[in-house]
Amino acid sequence: MRAVIEKSTAHGQVKAPPSKSASHRLLIAAGLANGRSEVKNIALSEDIKATIDALSAFGVKCSVNGDTVTVEGGGLENIGSITKTVNCRESGSTLRFFIPLGLLFETPVEFTGYGRLLKRPMTVYEDICSEQGLEFSQSDEKILVKGRLKSGTYNVRGDISSQFITGLLFALPMLQGDSVINIIPPVESRPYIDMTLKALSDFGIEYKFEGNVINIPGGQRYCAREITVEGDYSNAAFLEALKMTGGDVEVTGLDPDSIQGDKAYIGFFKDLRSGGRPELDISQCPDLGPVLMGMAALWGGAVLNGTKRLRIKESDRGQAMKKELLKFGIEAEIYDNHIVVKGGVLKKPEETLNPHNDHRIAMTLALLASVTGGEIENAQCVNKSYPAFWEDIKKLGIKVGLYDD
Repeated sequence: MRAVIEKSTAHGQVKAPPSKSASHRLLIAAGLANGRSEVKNIALSEDIKATIDALSAFGVKCSVNGDTVTVEGGGLENIGSITKTVNCRESGSTLRFFIPLGLLFETPVEFTGYGRLLKRPMTVYEDICSEQGLEFSQSDEKILVKGRLKSGTYNVRGDISSQFITGLLFALPMLQGDSVINIIPPVESRPYIDMTLKALSDFGIEYKFEGNVINIPGGQRYCAREITVEGDYSNAAFLEALKMTGGDVEVTGLDPDSIQGDKAYIGFFKDLRSGGRPELDISQCPDLGPVLMGMAALWGGAVLNGTKRLRIKESDRGQAMKKELLKFGIEAEIYDNHIVVKGGVLKKPEETLNPHNDHRIAMTLALLASVTGGEIENAQCVNKSYPAFWEDIKKLGIKVGLYDD
């Protein structure tokens, strides 16, 4: 699908979509609980569909009614219901959150997916399996695990991905013995760990987090409940950025006390408006990388620090954004752990914009194209996290035409 965008300015009010990060965590916790839970305010993005499918593969019954997912969990009683293959689509969260759950059984479990998903590094789990004598194999087609995870002490680097820590946190409380996760500094994406711990607490799991050490008592059971997903600061950043392009937009449905790390965009946008090529540390919120690169291009440039993990997302986000910004006449320099976006005046791209099959790049390019005009191919890739994106910005007055290729 192609999106053809004319120069236009946004005005009006829009509700932030539900938090994808919170949705993953609450749905999984509900699936591990004994009994019937309701998780409300769910948006069926491709990533969330992947997590619902994975729960179904693990023998959990999920039914969708509007924006509510009813989850009939069974704790560990559904071991015999697990299927051999779990399709994670292109969701890194789904894959990394479920691998330790696959290691609660003796049954071999295969995880599949597409895009760049199975190329993402899994060394943390590979090392754990090697140390515990469990089976772990990874190819371009699948990841296979077999064996039963053991309680104990886990030393996990904090600068690779918090998703590995989250995956362990879901599984370890259900083992018989107590466990400890030592997070080796530096700890990046700490807010995502906090979101996981909040989800565990919401479903009755106890833990103690002091310094960089998480103590998890064993023999626990998740408790079913009814819960509502909060608004998503990650995707709200793209709506709020319409103010940076000259619009007058109010985004509702966000909790001002949220612990979401991507709430940091509020301060970053202020820094960009102040000019002087500010330095922005995104090590705790790497998903903001594309939109900050886009807004830096519009507002005179910036230096983004803590960017090394942008290389292993749905695309190599730094390089992909560099290529697309050049179409607007803006240069960027990519280094190992920082990115320099140079200032300049945006020009209308003469070439079609390519989001590199990355939802966050597609939405960033849409913001810039609303300033200059432009055409984006593969526009449907926003469905990964924000299926309503095009309709929402159209309602705000951005002139978008969507066409089948």
